[in-house]
Formats: sequence, C-alpha cells, structure tokens
Amino acid sequence: MTDNTFKRRKLTNEEIEEFFFNSDEEIFDSEAESDSDEDLPPNLEALDNFEDEEMTPVPNEAEEVTLNSLLWKATNLFYPPGPGNFNNQHCGVQNPPESPSEVNCFKLFLTEDVMGEIVEETNRYASDLQEKEMKGKLVKWVPTNIPEMYTFLVSVLLMGVIKKPSLRDYWSTDPMLLTPFFGSLFSQDRFLLLLRCLHFANNATAVSNDPLKKIRHIFTALTSSFRRIFVPYRDLCVDESLMKWKGRLAFRQFIPSKRHRFEIKFFVLCDVLTGYVEDMIIYTGSSTDIQHYPGLGISGSVVMTLLAPYLGKCHVLYVDNWYSSPILFQHLLSLGTGACGTVRGHRKGMPKFTCKMKKGEVEFKENGSQLAVKWHDKRDVHVLTTVHPTGMAATGKLDHLTGQPMMKPVCVLEYNKKMGAVDKADMMTGFHECTRKSTKWYKKVFFHVLDTVLLNSHIVYRQITGKEITSLQFRTNLMRGLLEEYSTLRGPTKGGRPALDTPLRLTARHFPSEVPQTTSQGSKTRRHCKVCLSSTRKGKQRRLTKHMCVPCNTPLCAVPCFEEYHTLKHY
Repeated sequence: MTDNTFKRRKLTNEEIEEFFFNSDEEIFDSEAESDSDEDLPPNLEALDNFEDEEMTPVPNEAEEVTLNSLLWKATNLFYPPGPGNFNNQHCGVQNPPESPSEVNCFKLFLTEDVMGEIVEETNRYASDLQEKEMKGKLVKWVPTNIPEMYTFLVSVLLMGVIKKPSLRDYWSTDPMLLTPFFGSLFSQDRFLLLLRCLHFANNATAVSNDPLKKIRHIFTALTSSFRRIFVPYRDLCVDESLMKWKGRLAFRQFIPSKRHRFEIKFFVLCDVLTGYVEDMIIYTGSSTDIQHYPGLGISGSVVMTLLAPYLGKCHVLYVDNWYSSPILFQHLLSLGTGACGTVRGHRKGMPKFTCKMKKGEVEFKENGSQLAVKWHDKRDVHVLTTVHPTGMAATGKLDHLTGQPMMKPVCVLEYNKKMGAVDKADMMTGFHECTRKSTKWYKKVFFHVLDTVLLNSHIVYRQITGKEITSLQFRTNLMRGLLEEYSTLRGPTKGGRPALDTPLRLTARHFPSEVPQTTSQGSKTRRHCKVCLSSTRKGKQRRLTKHMCVPCNTPLCAVPCFEEYHTLKHY
C-alpha cells in the first residue's frame, strides 16, 4: 500500500465542537475569497472565464470572432449584409493559346516540360530496375522520349473509350476482339514495359517521410496549372471526391456507406458555373497538405486552404454539413467571402429551434450577419447562409396531393442548384475514365488526375471557342491531334502468334481471289497457306500460295485447302 493512501480516523470531541461553532465563519471567509480580485491558478482561471472566452480562429487576426447561440433571434424578414458585389471582368481563361485547338488546350496543363520530367524519371527508374534484375522483358528496354510518352498517353486515353477486361486483349488476334490500331502504336511488350517503368520521382532524393513522395512534384505542377489558367466566377463549391483503391496504403479511407468502401479521398474546389476544377488536395491523415487554423478544425482548415487565393474577392462558397459551422462562415465573411451550406443542428454556435415541426414548416433565425434556417421536408433540414434572405420560393413543381406549387426556402433552392459541381465533375470524368486497376497507387492517382486534366481542357476549349462539343468528341480530336504531332508509324511486326479463325468462315459466302501484290515481289507475291501450316488432319508443312479468301483475310491453296477451310470445323 502506497503512502498516498488516505486512512480514516475518529474525530475528538474538541474537533467536533470546533467544527460546529466555527463553520459559519469559515463559509463566510470562503465566499469572501471567491469574490476577491485575487488571481486564480491558470487551470481555474480558464474555467472561471469560460463563458467570456473569445475564440481566435486564425493567427495574426486583429478582429476576434465571438459566437454564442444566445445571440440568435427569430425573424421573418432578414437579408444578410453579405460579402459585397463580385467583379467578374477578369474571370475565365487566362492567356489562351493563339490557335485554340484541342491539343493546345491540353498542353496548357500537361506541357512538354512536365512530360520531360516524367520521361526523365521513367528512364531513371528503368535503369534502376535493370541494375537489380536484368532479365525478362527488361532486357528489351530502350530509353523513352517525349513523343513516345505522348503516344503512350494516347493509348491510355483510347483504352478509356474502348473498354476491355484486360490490357492484353487490346493486342488480341482473335477476330472478335481484334483492335489492330493499338498494335500500330506499340507492341504489347513495349506498352506493358512503359507502364511498368512509368515513374514520377527520384527515389534517391525523395523526402522519406512524405506520404506523397512518389507523385508530389507532378501532382503539384498539375494542380498549380489549374489555378494559373482559369480564374473562377462568383460561386465556388468544396466537396470530397473518391477514387477506388483496395490495395495496401497508409492513407486509404474506409467508408462503409459507399459502394466502393476502400478509397483515396480528394478535397476538390470547383467553379460552379463551368464545372472547372480549381484545386485538389489528397487526404493523407495528419500529414494532409493544409494550413491548420485554430478554432476551425480540420474541415474549416481544408476550406481555408483551398480558398486562400480567392479570399477578399466577394466569392460565395457552397459546402455540405461536414464543413459548415457558424464560426467558419463568420470568419469567411470577415475576409470578404460569403457562404451557404447545410449544417448539423448541434454545431457549436447554432441557435435552438423548435423540436418538432410538420412537413413544409420553416423557422428562420439571424444574428445580424448570418441566417440559420430549419425546414422540415421529409426530415429536418438545417441550412446556414450569409448571402440569402428569408422567404420561400417556388420550385416549379406541383404537389401531387394538393396540386399547389411546391415551395422551399430560397437558400435551399440555391444550395440544390450550386452544390453539385464536384459530383458533376466526377460524373463527367467517369464516362471515359482512363484509370485502370494497378498495383502502384501513385500510377492510379496520376491517371485520375489525367482525367481531371482532360475535363479542364475540355472546359477551356469550350470557353475559348464557344463550340459545344461532347466530351467524347473532344477526347477523340485530342488523341488524333497528338498522334499527328508526335506519333511515328510502327514497322511491320515480325513473328508473333497467328491470328485466330473468324467465326464466319463456315457460314458466309466465300470466293477465292489472288493475294495482293507487294512492291518488292510484284506478280510473284505469295503467302503461306493457313490450312497447310496448321492442319491437324495431316502433317503440317509450309506451302506458299497466291490465292486467298478476302472476307476471312486468309491465304489458302485453291485445292483442296480452300474447301476444307470453309467446310470443316477441325481442318
């Protein structure tokens, strides 16, 4: 038993009498001491001044923000002062290219300098792999260059349009799966080798404790170009974007309510009017690239970091209930930025509302600069805004029970119109995404960002030219333009697997014709007969013939191979 253990003891008669006779005097003295102006210990002083304590959400901020749920009062007519009038004269694309083609808009983001860095790191990584194990396909490695890397990206983008279950299927010789265009760009071995050696950082000089060290430089370069090329309009939106990832990764997120439960999370800032992605932050836990603001928490710090270049310009931000809070909105308003968003009813600083409400009922409360709304639809909806007035507005729909126009609060209508910018960007990139399953997380992140680059390039192209073309049309024109500028025709293949038979060889009508002449052989052009070369009924032999079946694209001897090929299943 330790020395600090308290032991009970009986009081003496003198101590009991002293306790009864002197208790009033001691209580009086304690009360006097509590009312005195003596300094309390730091821990008690903090508790004593808790109600009067003012929060300073950011360092070096002259004006302190004080919010109290008691300051709110009910209202039916209130218009928040808001951040002021927005000037949109300098919004849109900055320094557009002289000839606004699809290729030039794309190269505003993925420039040749950026591609040169990718080529350099890819060649370095391939050399490191060769030093470790000089075997297999690595023996065939030759250094890549910028034109080949652009052609490689074209192949990846085209795979987003032409979906196949496996990469090797793009080089399949099966007539039902045949896509010969990929074989004209790369051999299968060269493409897979480029994909294997694709790298974005120097492993020898990368910061060891940086979770994004494998892709930090390229990711920063691309997101910086997002901000540099396009100045957003008045309304902005911040939300999460998720990329499926089931592999092992320290900052992988597990979200059981989502369809894909294991994902990498991005915080995304979008322009509401155009859908342009202004900035992205990869969530990596405690080491996420955000500036922490005391009093705002993680969600508020994410918003402040993304909005840093646009504060004081009278923008209006739309966010969901994970970010919204009276403290954050008040701080944004003090920095010349309005905000609107759904909010959790128990957030610190939120007012008290009526507990139970019927469908369609609404309650407004204001504190001089913010408007808090509780509206009961199918369930209670709490909205906080610094830019919208009180009042209800028609949605343009009719109630199927009463036939009356359906009404919603003004802030709810505006929120529904402008909050889905990030979700729309995810939808647009998901139609023809080039992201594929990979064992390296940084490669999948790169292809995910590449899809965002295509989205922004498409928006920039439409803003400059005024042409309303679809995402698929833009992507097709871009790939064609990149091939015209960078690709070189690949020479004829040597050897390889023989092509499989077409399923129509036993049913369609077939007639023999002569093999087309080549410039080198002329009238003596011959090809090896398919039946003689691969027959299972008789011995295989290499026999040249000048006849072929054009629909089957198969060289055949006129007699008897032509008949056997088109009548026998196993020739």
